[in-house]
Amino acid sequence: MPARTLTSLQDCQDFITGLKLLGTGGGGSPASGMEMLTQALNEGLTLGWIDASDLPDNGYSCTTFGSGSISEDTPGNLEEIYALGKKRNIPVRYAYRAPEIAVRELEAYAGVKIGAIVPVELGASNTPAPLVTAARLGLPLVDGDYSGRAVPQDMQTTYFLKGIPTHPAAIVDWWGNILILKEAVNIEMGERIGKMLGMAAFGVVYFANLLLSAEQTRDTIVPGTLTQALELGQAVHRAIKAGQDPIAEIIRVLKGWLLFQGIVTSKEWQDREGVMIGTTLIEGKGPFSGKRMRVWFLNENHVCWLDDQPYVFSPDLIILANPQTGEGYTNTEIKAGDPVVVLGAKAHPIFRTELALQYFGPRYWGFDFDYVPIEEVIR
Repeated sequence: MPARTLTSLQDCQDFITGLKLLGTGGGGSPASGMEMLTQALNEGLTLGWIDASDLPDNGYSCTTFGSGSISEDTPGNLEEIYALGKKRNIPVRYAYRAPEIAVRELEAYAGVKIGAIVPVELGASNTPAPLVTAARLGLPLVDGDYSGRAVPQDMQTTYFLKGIPTHPAAIVDWWGNILILKEAVNIEMGERIGKMLGMAAFGVVYFANLLLSAEQTRDTIVPGTLTQALELGQAVHRAIKAGQDPIAEIIRVLKGWLLFQGIVTSKEWQDREGVMIGTTLIEGKGPFSGKRMRVWFLNENHVCWLDDQPYVFSPDLIILANPQTGEGYTNTEIKAGDPVVVLGAKAHPIFRTELALQYFGPRYWGFDFDYVPIEEVIR
């Protein structure tokens, strides 16, 4: 039996709310994620997940995910995908069914039976996609992921830190193009190939890869993160319904901190080689009046400055949310004039190791200062 099941539109909305917050500004389009979940419910599919301990020992898991840009030009729902296809004079063959095709293509190429799917990361469409894919294929989804949040690259995952290769991989786009990546010389190159293919496909391609045994899966995932996302969204929903402060509930569930509060004054960004890079500027209000915060993102939020001094950095979570609704902002949708709170929470310990920080700390993003754990900053 599934550990948790989404049985109503409210369940799905709560799940999306939690995923948006844990997506730290990235993780895909909330509209497309909700569209996938709604369509699956209308089809009568069972949307749920199981604990990793329930995986059969003789089976394999794989993951499926989208690789591309989250810029404002990337389609966010089926209507926009079909409109893009019409504009480019290319028929839409698979759309959101592309991940299913990728899983089956990987299974056929590798000659194994895939018995479960694991999300790569937490995000408002990048987690619903494998959830719906698993349901359509009649496979269990595992309650966990390989990032503990949303991340822009394979190098910020547990499988990278454990030296697990990501090939072979099956790659499918909305239009029906199918490729097999037999081998990549390293994970960084495989990541780059995925981004370039996403650009070629006018938005995104879907991968299926990372064939792991049940034991390897249990040893590699960050466990329980899907349940965490659902419970986080439910806490926000209960707070709003009761007329209480949703931000206080987010901080309680994540054991996090309020870093800043104010109004967005500007957002500057560019789409560079398939990733969205930019800065959000915030003017302080309330207890933060007279102060400023700057948040730098590469798809997700990774570095923030308080009054031009380096403050909090990834791998710790930097979450921008609406103080009235408790809904997280993605970096595609946040804009000048939006009210915002900036929240922080600790990363999973595996991402604070020396190796992890080489690919997840501020120096990796090109900044000339070292990572400091968020609890030390707050202290």
